[in-house]
Amino acid sequence: EFLVEISGTTVTVTCPLDTEGIKWERSGKEQNAEERKLIIKDHDSSPANLTCFSGPKKHKLYLNARVCANCEELDALTVAGIICADLLITLGVLILVYYFSKGRKGRASAGGDSRPRGPKMQRPPPVPNPDYEPIRKGQREVYAGLESRGY
Repeated sequence: EFLVEISGTTVTVTCPLDTEGIKWERSGKEQNAEERKLIIKDHDSSPANLTCFSGPKKHKLYLNARVCANCEELDALTVAGIICADLLITLGVLILVYYFSKGRKGRASAGGDSRPRGPKMQRPPPVPNPDYEPIRKGQREVYAGLESRGY
């Protein structure tokens, strides 16, 4: 199988043939390289048909590699380090928020209540409704018709 390496705008393709005198064709045009590796400098990201051959043996490759001039290459260890650092920073922020908000659970907000602060005063009992007077001793005539009847 072909080995394709991309670095910046340079593409290096390695032919799977092990013989000497390997020739390359790129989109029907023969290339000057007679080695196992074909180095394409300043590749413009356009698709290309590559063929490496030595005598009757031919191997074809359709190359559709996207390249950019000012990209940065990162290895797996650097990417893993960035992800771990991000997770640790996020965890640190979560712990700080939890620590500073832990003491504020029972406090009321400053703008939520407009009543004056001070000792709690008891409310006076509600005014009795004049339609329902309590029964007092000696005033039974008002309620005389409410006697219980024996059936």
